[in-house]
Amino acid sequence: MDFRLNEEQQMLQDTVARLVRGEYSFEKRLEFSESELGFSADFWKQLGELGLTAVPFPEELGGFGGTGVEVQSVMTELGRGLCVEPYLQSVVLGGGLISQAGNSEQQERWLGGIASGELRAAVGLQEAQSFYNLNDVETRAEKSGDGYLLNGRKAVVIGGHCADVLVVSARTSGDSRDADGISLFLIPADAEGLERRTYPTIDGSKGCDLFLNNVQLGPEALLGEEGKAAEVIEYQTGRAISALCGEAVGAMEVACDLTLEYLKQRKQFGVPIGKFQVLQHRMVDMMSELEQARSMAILAASVADEPQSDERRRILAAAKNVIGRSGQFISEQGVQSHGGIGMTWEYNFAHYAKRLVMINHQLGDDDFHLEAYATLLQAS
Repeated sequence: MDFRLNEEQQMLQDTVARLVRGEYSFEKRLEFSESELGFSADFWKQLGELGLTAVPFPEELGGFGGTGVEVQSVMTELGRGLCVEPYLQSVVLGGGLISQAGNSEQQERWLGGIASGELRAAVGLQEAQSFYNLNDVETRAEKSGDGYLLNGRKAVVIGGHCADVLVVSARTSGDSRDADGISLFLIPADAEGLERRTYPTIDGSKGCDLFLNNVQLGPEALLGEEGKAAEVIEYQTGRAISALCGEAVGAMEVACDLTLEYLKQRKQFGVPIGKFQVLQHRMVDMMSELEQARSMAILAASVADEPQSDERRRILAAAKNVIGRSGQFISEQGVQSHGGIGMTWEYNFAHYAKRLVMINHQLGDDDFHLEAYATLLQAS
């Protein structure tokens, strides 16, 4: 099979690569991360002006009409630059949920702005007790007049502190872990009763917890069919997993490059430490893990926009498992190869390692997806 990008896809990836190289040095990245916003508003604006925030959306909604391959191409370059902008949360996952479940009025209101980069979305699906199980929802949405009254808490909402609209899951019926009874709601950032508590994450992003205290929403806030959001959430998190795989591969590529360069430059006993066979073997193992991760990322991209099936579920679970294990291996072995400098804040390798650790834990870690894969395999 030919896994090379076609001409249009390559042009897209080259565009992102040039933008990241020109605007996202490591020093600037530290400044963006430590700012109040947590990322660069100017860089986000450029993503919108170049049409990169429109990549996954249909052309009739102002998008590029891209598939999982195009989205992953963008994410790979953002991963190489260690970009902290909430592209995954706003464009891929938030925009994806609205695109799939929203009616024409909701799509018209929100997707044009998200596709242009003028609006940002964030997604609140996890709760403190859920441990990767997105069907474990205790946030409640009760009928109130012709609308809904929401109460509960959502945890680790990346980009939620600055989002214009929040897509959250809440239970309209059923027990806390039932798939049936979960609904999605669109909550404006200025909704009364919504409280956001912001904090930094280990990878340099900003997350927040959402506290919903009698948040009154109208009927137009319901996204999709009441009580039937579980399938939509599962499908769109699958697309987000594919995108995360691309970001991870980009970060792993740079982590391997930094480690190899260090082995060539650092000298011990009068020779570069890369001359020592044990470190050569370690570098080979890191590159082998990278190639395996790249292959699984490509496979994930190929099914990201396919109709839901057990085969799609198995591929995405396998890809996330391999990506998580490979990212952790490359991070650990890279730190071992660098020694103490590999853990310092001022050196960029440590930040790539932290991001790879965070990617492993986003949308389910390697153990979670290994169990999911085994369950699907037994059921087939």
